[in-house]
Formats: sequence, structure tokens, C-alpha cells
Amino acid sequence: MTTALITGATAGIGAAFARKLAADGHDVVLVARDVTRLREQATELHDRHGVEAEVLAADLADEKGIAAVEARLSDPKQPVDLLVNNAGFGNKGRFLEVSMADELKMLTVHCEAVLRLTSAAAESMRARGRGGVVNVASVAAFVPRGTYGASKAWVVQFTQGAARDLAGSGVRLMALCPGFVRTEFHERAGMGTDNIPGWMWLDADKLVADALSDLARGKTLSIPDPRYKALMGVVKLAPRGLLGGVSSRAGRKYGPK
Repeated sequence: MTTALITGATAGIGAAFARKLAADGHDVVLVARDVTRLREQATELHDRHGVEAEVLAADLADEKGIAAVEARLSDPKQPVDLLVNNAGFGNKGRFLEVSMADELKMLTVHCEAVLRLTSAAAESMRARGRGGVVNVASVAAFVPRGTYGASKAWVVQFTQGAARDLAGSGVRLMALCPGFVRTEFHERAGMGTDNIPGWMWLDADKLVADALSDLARGKTLSIPDPRYKALMGVVKLAPRGLLGGVSSRAGRKYGPK
């Protein structure tokens, strides 16, 4: 039996990863800030699927929280076979409307924590000759869209670069780039979603199943839906100036993810 560690595990995409992996028979380590929700989730997964569900309360915007998860990933007595770096959030507002403290907090969670946790996991996995890391980014990585998009672009570039460096080691790394997913993400950021077209919404459970399938096939980048694959194809062909204007307007209307 293998063990998966999921950050941001109590809601949205992270919770969907936890459900899917537990249903497939993997033990899970659930990481989030809310210890009450973590314990409730762990109990449900254990009772429903008969797996071990460990709880690790940690805030990945905080040095102590990142260090605690690093230590768990590096523990040779309790190896982690799959890391899902899912924790993240969005800030409502345009550049200079969001406080510098909140901008830096986002970079800590989206970039520093991803770098450090991926490094801790991959080092242990390489020593064993097997393992996988899924770093959750966003289709916002491919358009000019403020700090959120920039941080997710970093996740994509970092993950694909690290995947090339670790090729042949038995460690797989993949950046997952979803579009709009029905989660608590926008509500937590205070962003309205009433105007988002229905066709743009994705189901978290299906997204996770497709992502894990892409990981198994050795992909380093997963855009797990034909609609968004087509949309990103258009993005690649669009002039950057035009794309920046459209992205800025859509971001103010719809939010960053």
C-alpha cells in the first residue's frame, strides 16, 4: 500500500484528490490549516475506504508550517509515494489594490512552499527509485494576469524543468492546470461567479481522475479537459497585447482561476 500527501486537502480539488486516492486504496496524509475539518475528513475516508488517514495541520504561508510538511515528506520510516501540492488561494483586486503582505503570502504558498515540498519529496523518492509529484497550477499560467497568473506560470515552468532533470530516476512530476472548478476558491477570495458561463465549469472529481491518468502516462503538463485544451490552443496563437487586455477584463469579472 502506498501513501499520498495532499496539501489544501479539506476542500475543492484537494478534497477530490483525497477521495480518489483513498478510494483506490492509498493511505493519505491530509494537510490544511483547519484541524477540525481535517479530522472529520480523515474519519470519513478511513471509515469509508479502510485506509489510514493521517492529519497534519499546517499553514503553508508560514515557515513553521512549511517546515513541518517538509519533515513529514523526508521521514524515511513513513515514506510518501505521491505528493499533491494543491494549497493555494486568490486575491481579489488589481495590481496595487492588493496589499504587499497578501501578494507575498501568495508567493510563499504558490512558489516557496511548492519548491520546498517538491524538493523534500523528490529527494526521498529518488533514493527509492519511484514516486510522483503533482503541482496544481492553473490555466491562468498561460495568460498575463497579475501575481496569481505569474505564480502559477512559475509552478508550470519549475515542474516541467524539474521533471526533465529527474528523467530516468523513477520520479514523475506533473503540473496540473485546471480552469474554473466548482470549489470554495472564489467564495474565499470574495469573488463573484454569477457571470461565468456554464460551459467553463469543471467537475473536481472528474478533473482529478483525468489528472492521475495523465500522471500515469508520464505527462509533465495536464490540462484535463478538451474545452480548455482548445482554449489554450487559441491563447497560444493570440497576440500578447490583445491577450493581456482580454485577460485583465476577464480577471476583474471572473477572478483568477
